[in-house]
Amino acid sequence: MATSKIYQQPGMEQVTLSAAMQALADPCRLAIVRRMLEQPEHEFACNEFELDLSKATISHHFETLRDAGLIQTRVDGRKCLSSLRRASFETRFPGLLDLVLNETGA
Repeated sequence: MATSKIYQQPGMEQVTLSAAMQALADPCRLAIVRRMLEQPEHEFACNEFELDLSKATISHHFETLRDAGLIQTRVDGRKCLSSLRRASFETRFPGLLDLVLNETGA
């Protein structure tokens, strides 16, 4: 009998601004977060993102975002669904996600 994977997410009190900024510095992770910001009520499977990367690399990006406290992931059957921890993140770092969404990459 297979057991479901349980993803560990840090408590928001453990999340640091430097970890969040490092996670957001990568263009692929930034694209993932921006997409999640555009659809805040949606839970995403990794394969919903059109990234020209291997499955392992995409999984690594999601792990980095999870470790930085930006996303949470839950298992639903055989799917792993991730969503942005916007409310919690906004409480911890007010305005940061709005900056991410509105930044144009000048």
